[in-house]
Amino acid sequence: MIVHPQDGGMKRILTGIQPSGAFHIGNYFGAMKPLIAMQDRGQVFALIVDLHALTTVRDASALRDFTRRAAIDFLACGLDPERSVFFRQSEVPAHSQLLWILSVVTPMGLLERAHAFKDKVANGLSASAGLFTYPVLQAADILLYDADIVPVGKDQKQHLEIARDIAVKMNEAYGEVLKLPDAEITENVATIPGLDGRKMSKSYGNTIELFMDEKPLRKKIMGIVTDSTPMEAPKDPEGSTLVELYRLVASPIDVEQMKADFRAGGVGYGEFKQRLFEAIRDYFAPFRAYREELIRDPAKVDDILRKGAEQAREIAGAAYGRVEQAIGLR
Repeated sequence: MIVHPQDGGMKRILTGIQPSGAFHIGNYFGAMKPLIAMQDRGQVFALIVDLHALTTVRDASALRDFTRRAAIDFLACGLDPERSVFFRQSEVPAHSQLLWILSVVTPMGLLERAHAFKDKVANGLSASAGLFTYPVLQAADILLYDADIVPVGKDQKQHLEIARDIAVKMNEAYGEVLKLPDAEITENVATIPGLDGRKMSKSYGNTIELFMDEKPLRKKIMGIVTDSTPMEAPKDPEGSTLVELYRLVASPIDVEQMKADFRAGGVGYGEFKQRLFEAIRDYFAPFRAYREELIRDPAKVDDILRKGAEQAREIAGAAYGRVEQAIGLR
């Protein structure tokens, strides 16, 4: 029987962000902000998925730096370790152990249909076995904690569907062993456009990092791809990368004003980019101040991750033990 031990019936909400480089505003609005808001609704499990990062990061020093930066940035943006279980994936061995068990019931065809694998290979990543089985490890991440809700963007929904399919395969073979999670998609920020209009992604090199200094931030904003409409001509705000990004960091009144100025003409893209730059800078200013405090106190960050890993090992251990019992390893 699947139960949530000692959680008072709270919903379990789980997500992971890969420490493969500096977080960008697509990460924040697409995953971090919705997750942080969910701390008021249930017990949040936030994983720094450093095992997943091995599919793209092949430098040990860089991985350690990215992992540390991920922890600091998450905390700076509002993750509360008193209300969340925050830890490094690699600190919980059950993730790798469950990966193998799930892989023996996962059909090859299920993984061959994964859009993310095809997209990453098409954009230059090596077609490794690790990249191919990425969704199986992701399923282990989710299923170890009997997660009720997994917040995802539209483009990530298939990964959760794969996790559910894998859980069904296990349950068909061994009885009710794994809990099927539900996706929760925040529709208005599910896909954040990047500098070139495509989805913002490290893979595409079109990101706006969360905590850039002002000068490089302004340079990136000014480099956003726009069309060649003259300054005096009306412009269409619908589908504009500038408007879509601005609505994330500006008030509704300011957004409507920008859209009106687009339609009226007489304002150039340079002015709109300046407005966007100022709005992004001001939105993240309080987070930046707390982040600087955390950088000065590394022991505090270490202690938070250590305590989170202890909690995670206890919870994951119960679920993994249930699996071992069901399949005959105990």
